Amino acid sequence: MTIRAVIFDFGGVITSSPFEAFARYEAQRGLPLGFIRTVNATNPDTNAWARLERSEISTAAFDAAFRAEALALGHDVPGGDVLPLLAGDVRPGMVAALRACKAAFQVGCITNNVASEEDIGWGPSVKHILAEFHHVIESAKVGLRKPDPRIYLMMCEALGVEPAACVYLDDLGINCKPAAQLGMTAIKVTGEAQALADLAAATGLTF
Repeated sequence: MTIRAVIFDFGGVITSSPFEAFARYEAQRGLPLGFIRTVNATNPDTNAWARLERSEISTAAFDAAFRAEALALGHDVPGGDVLPLLAGDVRPGMVAALRACKAAFQVGCITNNVASEEDIGWGPSVKHILAEFHHVIESAKVGLRKPDPRIYLMMCEALGVEPAACVYLDDLGINCKPAAQLGMTAIKVTGEAQALADLAAATGLTF
């Protein structure tokens, strides 16, 4: 099927991966490398992280709940320390690719985020980029989060396209899997150059 839409994740795709900030924090605090990701991967559908991204708990409640989960795994990490690490740095090449895609296709963004964007450092520059998309779905606003297949179908309905007509980019394989199962061309993003090359191959555009 001909590509009609390109759907982007935000953090780790349009911006640099928060995992880089996690690693810096872990090094500074003498924590095991990958510890924050380990906390997030434990009970991934019901833990503090998942509940925050579905707006089931406040950021204040997240601070305590994440800390309790971290302590259970052997280290003291308040949730309030983790949230500011999420913002990342904007990747200019990906923003340019977004605009090129917008000139040729429908473009959407599906992002797992939190209700209080100030807690993760989403300033005017990020909101300006979000305004470029034809449609944005934020987990905290709809009460669903990736990798729930329903959130991808929600985007397809909003853009008026079938999944098979979509390219989907995300930095997490667990989020690419349901997209691929629905029929989308899924691209796992490991870096800006790789993402641009794979997106060019999938769309026929030049970036």
